Amino acid sequence: MPSLFGSNPSSSDPANDTVPSPSSSCSSSSSPDMWNYFFIPILLHLTKKLSLAKAQTSTGLLLPSQRGDGSADDSLISFSRCANADPKLYYRPVIGILSHPVGGASGGRSYIVASYVKFVEAAGGRVIPLIYNEPEEILFQKLELVNGVLLPGGRSKSGLYYDIAEKIFKKVIEKNDRGDHFPLYAICLGFELLTMIISEDKKILERFSALNRASSLQFVENVNIEGTVFQRFPPNLLQKLGTDRLVMQNHCWGISPEKLQNTPNLSRFFKILTTSTDKNNKVYVSTAQAHRYPVTAFQWHPEKNAFESGLSMIPHSDDAIEVTQHVANFFIREARRSLNRPAAQKVRDSLIYNYRPKYYGKAGKGFDQVYIFTQRQARN
Repeated sequence: MPSLFGSNPSSSDPANDTVPSPSSSCSSSSSPDMWNYFFIPILLHLTKKLSLAKAQTSTGLLLPSQRGDGSADDSLISFSRCANADPKLYYRPVIGILSHPVGGASGGRSYIVASYVKFVEAAGGRVIPLIYNEPEEILFQKLELVNGVLLPGGRSKSGLYYDIAEKIFKKVIEKNDRGDHFPLYAICLGFELLTMIISEDKKILERFSALNRASSLQFVENVNIEGTVFQRFPPNLLQKLGTDRLVMQNHCWGISPEKLQNTPNLSRFFKILTTSTDKNNKVYVSTAQAHRYPVTAFQWHPEKNAFESGLSMIPHSDDAIEVTQHVANFFIREARRSLNRPAAQKVRDSLIYNYRPKYYGKAGKGFDQVYIFTQRQARN
């Protein structure tokens, strides 16, 4: 196996900073010139000083080892003086991701798209799969091992899948009401399910034309982003979100701002952060956040920019990747605030690393990698 750090440099390669020895520089002389032994070290010292002065002038920054003032040793000591970790935060957060029925209908097999897993891992989290059709006692035991939940995209809005999503949502609310800071991300279908569950209306969703469509995000006028997913976005990136197509939409259902605001259960629970338009210029809610809970809902797909290539319109620019990273960072930052400290071995036994993703991207469309789960036990 090749080395992870690259091959070692060949012993035959000359060192870049090799300096000829005094004896070799005087080999043409018939007798040694002792003055060379005196001047060469002085010249080398002056050359080094001049190089450092030039570097400092051009960059203003020097590594400790470049300063020549003994600070290199001090820098090694400073690494042992790092501030203590905040004991109120959990630095090994685990996120439960709900699996989705294969084919969209409740049945034997289910899946989790690997981009959601990578999205969580990119910010320092780990994943436990919540397999929607495994025995409920097992699924909810797993829910006690996590510090947050992600409801992913898909198309199943009925039957067992809807029922399990509703029970998980209610558990999330219960945990927060008991004092645990327990975040929930609902993406695309996840947002649609929350809309149906909170409104108690399974027919509330509206039709939109936003399949395979990159879009901007229009912030609601005078919206306060303090404490929201957008809080730590750089100002220039926030501006670009409103002008550039940096987010990926892939849905045909959603809810308009007017309908959300005019539905008491929804307006009491959610505040609208952003809206977007479909290809017919119909406006829908694209990002919403709960007033009282760490629940954020996205009609768009923050995970796709960095970790999917199957759809032609997924944005992959530097700015688009930065959007993905900021959204992931906020989720895991919220999860670190969870009070749950699950048993390490139980977590390891349940992590998604116990499964292998399959590559489905050869056709150049759809998902790149997917985890497939087989039903463990029949459900009534």
